[in-house]
Amino acid sequence: MNWRDNCCPIPEFPHKPPEGYSYEARQHKINMVSIWLCHHYPYVYSSNQRVSTIWGFYNGRTKEYYSPTTSTKCGNKVNISQTTAYSAMIPKYNPLEALLYSGEN
Repeated sequence: MNWRDNCCPIPEFPHKPPEGYSYEARQHKINMVSIWLCHHYPYVYSSNQRVSTIWGFYNGRTKEYYSPTTSTKCGNKVNISQTTAYSAMIPKYNPLEALLYSGEN
């Protein structure tokens, strides 16, 4: 289900998809939804099918977000304000990178 075109199952999701991308929600478990970032550029190796990458997971009962360990396994709970439009995985920077990238979202 592409929630940006249909009814959004995660109404408080703060990120807008980057240009050329869209989000898709798929039922993962009873209370868990997997959130996918779909790229609409045609790739030769994908037989003209849409290419997707896991963004993260959302627990509808507790209203919490989780980073992915793999595309089928939830990782740690994350603060949504620390995530990016591309992934729920929190970037870990060394001190110089933290200084350089501190203004990016």
